[in-house]
Formats: sequence, structure tokens, C-alpha cells
Amino acid sequence: MTQLKRVLILYADAGFGHRSAAKSVKIALEDKYGADCQVEMVNPLEDERAPFYLREIQTDYDNIIRSVPELYRIGYEASDGILPAIMLESILIPMLYDVMNDLIKRHKPDVIVTTYPIYQAPLDAVFTMKQINIPLVTVVTDLVGVHHMWFNVGSERWVVPTEMVQHQAVKAGVPAEKVIISGIPVSTEFSKAHPTKAEVRAELGLDPDRFTLLVAGSKRVEGLPAILKGLNHSGHPLELVLVAGGDEALYQAMRGEDWHLPVRIHNYVDFIPALLQASDAVICKAGGLIVSEALAAGLPMLLVNVLPGQERGNAEYVIANGAGEMAETSQQLLEITAHWLQDDRQLWAQRRHCAQALGKPDAAFTIADEVMRLARAEVLPRSVKHLFKRSHLMNVLKRYRQAVKHRITELRA
Repeated sequence: MTQLKRVLILYADAGFGHRSAAKSVKIALEDKYGADCQVEMVNPLEDERAPFYLREIQTDYDNIIRSVPELYRIGYEASDGILPAIMLESILIPMLYDVMNDLIKRHKPDVIVTTYPIYQAPLDAVFTMKQINIPLVTVVTDLVGVHHMWFNVGSERWVVPTEMVQHQAVKAGVPAEKVIISGIPVSTEFSKAHPTKAEVRAELGLDPDRFTLLVAGSKRVEGLPAILKGLNHSGHPLELVLVAGGDEALYQAMRGEDWHLPVRIHNYVDFIPALLQASDAVICKAGGLIVSEALAAGLPMLLVNVLPGQERGNAEYVIANGAGEMAETSQQLLEITAHWLQDDRQLWAQRRHCAQALGKPDAAFTIADEVMRLARAEVLPRSVKHLFKRSHLMNVLKRYRQAVKHRITELRA
């Protein structure tokens, strides 16, 4: 009889993407390996022993990035480097050590998955101090230019979305053989067989012939009603599906508009995969989750907001690969949409083809396969020599030497 493997998935609620990625991996594991694994999802920052300012980062995340985006950008960039990351890790270890130690005692996992970067160093400290080997899988949830904190060398495997992040990981000192490119995990619904677009539109009550735009809003999308005004008065054969993402103020604002186009307005929905399949393009911000979902559905994007930090790289990735365009004003959105519609939608078809080429709808299952492979692998006890090599101090020295070598190489070039 196959021994049941315990999988512990750690996430945080600082943004939608970390929890969503964790949930997608959990569902993929249960769908494919349900009889052989037990999967638990935990947010360590909900533990009362976690410092209050780490816990409140989650609840204040929206307020910070909306009210002081420049301050958020400065903080992100200032901490994004090998030495700042090492300093942060050294602070996080004593803050979260007891929380991580108790999670391991309680759940007794055969493998741990994290979709949030601040847990790696505290986990590695527990592994070292307790002389235990538990494979740690880090799932990176941004497409390009991710923060250096993701690359703590305590992980056994890094699952990254793109070749660019793979190169960044190796440059940061991650062994190349420990990096797997999978894409960001999205709902397993994207990888399943679906009815045709016409059938999904009929089921959702959408016009079968109009060019349908899914508008993905939330508290993090600034000025969305104003940006849509040009399209509303354009006279183009469009239909809009507006989703407020649980933002009640945005939902009421959109309901209060005088719409001259067919519109469907939702506050929050749990059938985004179906809406994406029914749509022709997406109006959204450059968040890792919505961008990955759009690509998984093969839909081009009109990016109306880009938050400072990691989302800038997401936007550059989409645009550089021809899968979308920036439209930060009502006029820009109207002009780009008009270009996509002219000549029998020729430019839109090109953008859609590029989006389809980038999409990775099976990412969650790719990650699930690697997680179970590590869970089933025979794990040897750590020797004293191995523990010393894996100690935080040795990791710091190794990563610092690698950073210096890379900088010297760049200067010589």
C-alpha cells in the first residue's frame, strides 16, 4: 500500500496571487494524487506570534499601494538586492522561527510548498537547527524581474514562470538544475476540455457576435470608470463584462454609469475561467494572477494600471511578446481597441496568437507532479558537514561572493 504523503502549502494574503497560486496547486494535487496525498494550506501570518506589522501588511496592502505608490516603489527597489535581501532574511528568522517550527511539528509534512518569499529563510533555519530534511518548493508568482527574496538557497526546487526568471534565479546563486519553468499556477479549469466560445456565451447570456471585453477591476485598479468612458461612447460593436473584484465602491460606480453598450456588471464572481473563455480580450492591471489567467485562456490584454515594483516587469513581458498593449487613458484605450477591430480584427488576431503562445494552463499540474516526486523521494538525514554548508551564515557568504563575481564580470564587459 502506498504511504500517504503530507503536503503543506504556505501562502499569504498580500495580494490575490499568492493565495490563488497555493489553491491551484492544492486542487491539482488533489485531482491527480488525491488517494496518495493529504494537502493542507496555511497562512503563517495568521499566527498571533507573527509580528503584527507582518500580519498587517496583508490588510494594509491595498491602502499602501493606492495611497502611496511611490513609497511602495522605493521600498520595493531598496530591498531588492542581494545584501538587502540577506539583511531582511536575518531579521525574519527570529520573527518566524517558532511559527515555522510549530507548523512542521503539527503537520509533519513530507514536502513544503511556499508561494510567498519571506518564509524560506525561517524554514531553512528550522531545518538546520532541528537537523531535518524536508524538501521545500518555492513557487514564484510574478512573471519577470521578481524580488531577490525569492531566491533564498534553502529551497530544494524553484518553480518559475519564465526563462527570464530562471536566468535571474541562476544569477542569484540558485543551481540551474533546481529551477523548473512551469508558468504561474492558475485554476485547473483552464487545462480542462471546454465547450466552444459560442456555447459558453449562450450559457452566460452574452451576444454571440459582439467583440466581448472582460474588464477585471478591484481595489487596486485606479480610475476604471473614467478609463472606460471612451469605449462607452465609441459606437463600436462591443459588449463589456465588468467585474469589480469585490470592491463595493467600484461595483456601485459601474452600476451608476449611463451605459451605451451592452454590459454585464458583477461585484465578485467565482467563474473567471468561463468569463475568460467567453471573452475576446481583457482590460486589467498588470497583476501576476490576472495576466497569467488571461494568457492561460489565450486572450490579449489592454493593461490600464501598472503598480510599481513587480508589476512593471509583468507589463513589459506582455507588451514585448506582443500579447497586449498599455492603455492608461480613456483615449488610448479607445484608439487601441479601434486598431484591434479594424481590417477584420487582424491586429487583435495577432495579439491573440501571441497570448496563446505564452499561456501555460497546465502549470498547476506541472508543479503538482514535481511536488509529489520530491515527497516520494528518499530523503537522507543531514550530516554535520551538510548542515554547516546549509547554515544561514554560509548561504550569506556564498551569495555575496556570487554577486561580487557577477558585478566584476559585468564591469569587464
